[in-house]
Amino acid sequence: MKSLVDNARSFSTHVAERAEEFNALEAGQSPEVLFITCSDSRVIPSLITGARPGELFELRTAGNIVPEYSSDHPAAETATIEYAVRVLGVRDVIVCGHSHCGAVNALVSGGDLSELPAVRGWLERAAVQPETAMPLSPDLAEAVQRHAVAQLERLYTHPCIAERVEAGTLTVHAWYYEVHTGSVKEYGPDDDSFRPL
Repeated sequence: MKSLVDNARSFSTHVAERAEEFNALEAGQSPEVLFITCSDSRVIPSLITGARPGELFELRTAGNIVPEYSSDHPAAETATIEYAVRVLGVRDVIVCGHSHCGAVNALVSGGDLSELPAVRGWLERAAVQPETAMPLSPDLAEAVQRHAVAQLERLYTHPCIAERVEAGTLTVHAWYYEVHTGSVKEYGPDDDSFRPL
């Protein structure tokens, strides 16, 4: 914690050294991309993409789960997606899964979540159902990739996404990030596979 506090204390000095860049943020934000990824501390969107402040609008959830759209019971995730698309006008949405994902591991292995009722309830919202016969590799690559694509499909239940994709003004992507190598792959619907960016 001390290193984080020390950095926060000195951050204004860092900002002062890049005053022009940070002063521009006062006028507002106009990110081009909504980046939906896991809450995992090893996944840092700006580090992966090299994005600077103001370039990514982020939505982080356990297991990068995108809930189905419901106007009757709106969720924070739904509000974030709608705001990014309708107000900020992002042109791309990326759903990024990652290797060694605890949420996907729990989904496919059927782990005991009795002591974590909120986590269990959240994971039940995922579109991927457990496949106990599936052999698990340490990085869970295939399961995570399938899960990311399922969340991508889940995005289409959101009217703002479906409308903008249909209009050709929004593109959605599924990525897979390998935490131990830094490798990033993108889903190609034409051949239903992930390939290096």
